[in-house]
Amino acid sequence: QVQLVESGGGLVQPGGSLRLSCAASTSIFSAYAMGWYRQAPGEQRELVAQITSGSRTNYADSVKGRFTISRDNAKNTVYLQMNNLQPEDTAVYYCNANRFVTNSWGQGTQVTVSS
Repeated sequence: QVQLVESGGGLVQPGGSLRLSCAASTSIFSAYAMGWYRQAPGEQRELVAQITSGSRTNYADSVKGRFTISRDNAKNTVYLQMNNLQPEDTAVYYCNANRFVTNSWGQGTQVTVSS
């Protein structure tokens, strides 16, 4: 398993921005597909964005044009830049690392969008 530690969550007003970070403890970080998921109260966990080992990206329709996922393989870190945040983006955001049979999750970081 890969240990993942998220950071960067917090409280932001509508229209604001946050950048989430996820640091991974593995020597082969570049080989992993990385993803950000979120779970709002009473809802199922949903995919927000993914980035493959080759840096191809995929986004949920609800965040396209507002969120950007990126990775820095030298720092074993994946990022989620979130712009123009809206109240419906409020959730716990989880980092995910996936490669073959390995599927690891971080502990989550809370993002609250409220005025």
